[in-house]
Amino acid sequence: MFLTIPTIMTWTRIVAIPLIVGVFYLNIAPAERNLIATVMFVVFAATDWLDGYLARKLNQTSSFGAFLDPVADKFLVCASLLVLVHLQRADVFVALIIIGREIAISALREWMALIGATKSVAVHMLGKVKTMVQMIAIPFLLFDGNLFGWVDTRVWGTWLIWISAVLTVWSMIYYLQKAIPEIRARAK
Repeated sequence: MFLTIPTIMTWTRIVAIPLIVGVFYLNIAPAERNLIATVMFVVFAATDWLDGYLARKLNQTSSFGAFLDPVADKFLVCASLLVLVHLQRADVFVALIIIGREIAISALREWMALIGATKSVAVHMLGKVKTMVQMIAIPFLLFDGNLFGWVDTRVWGTWLIWISAVLTVWSMIYYLQKAIPEIRARAK
């Protein structure tokens, strides 16, 4: 099921990455670049919820879609973080924490799948909250201005991205704690 509607929507998140990055190379006013990149990020991030909903509603779930969906999310978040670091809107330390965790947990999940213990590292609510905070922080930092005349998105985005970094570490510790008993049991 490589070309179902939900899978195509997932692919759009991957295709969106060079488009979002490319916006910052356009010869237009910085505020316009920020707005375009923010709208694109929000629209493409919304496909994360929508593709899952449609896959279930249209009975088009697949192993490939289940694999591709988190990969697309990680690509979108990591690429956006790198853009924000480049624009000096996010601290490199935050980006390293978030990107490092994504790599580590992806590797842990792959390893747990190899030993037949995927349930011990199944997605937890803490990981979902971390993702939700990231998906709010990133567009705030991309926008980098005043929203509705009184919300300083740089300030709010900075707080939220640091909160997501804390949640990132917390969720990584949670997943590692769940995996360690399985790893010890298999090592014997």
